[in-house]
Amino acid sequence: MFIKLDAQTRSKVDLVDITERINEAITEADISEGICFLYCPHTTAGIILNENWDPTVESDVAMILDHMVPEDLPYRHAEGNSPAHIKSILVGSDHFIFIHNGRLQMGQWQGVFLAELDGPRHRDIWIKVVSDADTC
Repeated sequence: MFIKLDAQTRSKVDLVDITERINEAITEADISEGICFLYCPHTTAGIILNENWDPTVESDVAMILDHMVPEDLPYRHAEGNSPAHIKSILVGSDHFIFIHNGRLQMGQWQGVFLAELDGPRHRDIWIKVVSDADTC
């Protein structure tokens, strides 16, 4: 089953927790066991799996990405968002997560985030849910 989620980001760099929206989509698809494939089809955004309990993790991630890819280098990309393109390469655009008992099977503190790196913008997340029954 293919699912398309949309999200509106709030700032230039923003981590939007989409964990429960994905779990709701899995429930609607009536998938109990399987795999959830996540893909972000944008060149200045990505998907992050990380801690979703302490909100300061988001600012720490943004700080380190800014340190690794500073805004003030002599980039040649004419749009002015070269740092966001490079940060998205570091973050990555896809993940897969097992589904068990109808929910994403993750560590206790983990969550799934849309990582906005050139916002605020409207973004899509593509989800492909495959049931164990589909693979037998």
